Amino acid sequence: MNKKESILQNAIKTITAESDAIKHLTTLLDDDFASAVDLIYNSKGRVIITGIGKSAIIATKIVATMNSTGTPAIFMHAADAIHGDLGLILEDDIVICISKSGSTPEIKVLVPLIKNANNKMIAITGNKDSFLGVQADFVLNTFVSQEACPNNLAPTTSTTAQLVMGDALAVCLLEKRGFSSKDFAKYHPGGALGKKLYLRVKDISSVNEKPQVSASSSIKDVIVEISEKMLGATAVVDKGTVIGVITDGDLRRMLSKVEDFSALTAKDIMSKNPKLISQDAMALDAKELMEENGISQLLVEDKGRYAGVVHIHDLIKEGII
Repeated sequence: MNKKESILQNAIKTITAESDAIKHLTTLLDDDFASAVDLIYNSKGRVIITGIGKSAIIATKIVATMNSTGTPAIFMHAADAIHGDLGLILEDDIVICISKSGSTPEIKVLVPLIKNANNKMIAITGNKDSFLGVQADFVLNTFVSQEACPNNLAPTTSTTAQLVMGDALAVCLLEKRGFSSKDFAKYHPGGALGKKLYLRVKDISSVNEKPQVSASSSIKDVIVEISEKMLGATAVVDKGTVIGVITDGDLRRMLSKVEDFSALTAKDIMSKNPKLISQDAMALDAKELMEENGISQLLVEDKGRYAGVVHIHDLIKEGII
């Protein structure tokens, strides 16, 4: 076996070990998981998630996931908690404590302090019989038989299991809250992801030129309109209503077929029944419609009236594509 084959075999072994461990988690779910979801859902407080070492890193990701899906959450490092950060925990807050062994020194100091304050505590641990597992109100079992690390030392499979369990909590809470894509957009207004969720066609088309000709317009006028507006097409409009479209491609096909187009009009070369999209539709819908029909632009309408053009380059610029 050469070096590359050896590397690939090790990678496959790691991925397989972790995927098997994740699949095994489904057999460890019990009533404690459902009770934990209900507890968080019905709580008037926040979710405080804590851990030490690699578990602390996993905790920060779960916090981010919960915050973005409608469950207010705060990260508290277990070591910092016993040196002042314990003040983060308010009366109605629920604490999720993550620890593979459930018996680290920091956890043994922190857990009694949380219990003394009467805050409900959920454990995500690989050892239900550990100090943490016994003290917690609910235990989410993330037991793994073996780390992916060949020495069975570096947290790999165990932290993946913790992360997946946290995702399962967040998704169940999301479903229970009826958290929609519109809600998601409120928490993700920036970047391409946010734009896919809130950007509408009119937000793009309104800044574009609005190319249009009449059915009787000459081919010269059509060429000038397409060239000046630089959108690769023009609508053919009658009394404010779209009756056709002429694209760069239509012009090229016409020129390949006829030598004298002086007597032709827009009506003679336009494509009837063009693809239209409402200005109130999502930009993501425009992307899908373009892809389905293999086209680069869509004519935009507002209650049956011509309202402009959205081009594929607009979607690329906005990060929709």
